[in-house]
Amino acid sequence: MGQKVNPISNRLGIIRGWDSNWYGGSNYGDTLVEDSKIRKYLNVRLAKASVSRIVIERTLKLVTITICTSRPGLIIGKGGQDVDKLKEELKNLTNKDVQINIYEVKRPELDAEIVANNIAHQIEGKIAYRRAVKMAIASTMRMGAEGIKIQVNGRLNGAEMARSEMFKAAPPCTRCVPISTTLLFPPSPRWASSALRSGYAAVRSMARRTLPPTSLRAATSAARAAVAAVSAIKRTTVKNYILTTILNNNVTTTKKIKI
Repeated sequence: MGQKVNPISNRLGIIRGWDSNWYGGSNYGDTLVEDSKIRKYLNVRLAKASVSRIVIERTLKLVTITICTSRPGLIIGKGGQDVDKLKEELKNLTNKDVQINIYEVKRPELDAEIVANNIAHQIEGKIAYRRAVKMAIASTMRMGAEGIKIQVNGRLNGAEMARSEMFKAAPPCTRCVPISTTLLFPPSPRWASSALRSGYAAVRSMARRTLPPTSLRAATSAARAAVAAVSAIKRTTVKNYILTTILNNNVTTTKKIKI
């Protein structure tokens, strides 16, 4: 039996948060189905906007939807007309007040969701899948990724039998795609499907982004300094508490207190 853990759920609360933030209570099932409908509707409605992630937050009467995309202009529209129209459509879908936040993805070549969707759209446009995959790999590696894996499944090029092909790329010094062994560098596997005349083709993309050594050293030193500061505060607090207790109770002691 395989003991596999989802790489995203394994890092929740460390470097990644939940995609849905709300308390369900007795209406948990209905709220979960409503979230699924919102995501399906937005993925179809904004298919050309290169949507990476949709985060849904709920309060008692308000639904806040954060859309991460590399093309925010297509969602906002001229003078914000398109986003207002989208807000009204979501209000009719949920029967609640909706607020939409748009977050721009600065480097879409390093986002596995956007890479997989772009390859799927190109395959739907009858572009050779090998060419689409190689172009995606080249653009991702130019942006400084540490490695990328892309797997394409289905009746490729109209073949009668379905097959799967995997493409990998890594820097010349490593010769292999680095596997994430820490919680700071999560592999981000994403799936995308494309409808063809001969059936369906699935694309799986996994890209690993790099962190500059200077930033890593700075983050490590800052974390150590924070831990040391917290420890010093705890020691000082305990010491002050003990001294205050002794003075208030007018107790004289000859015992040494190790702190």
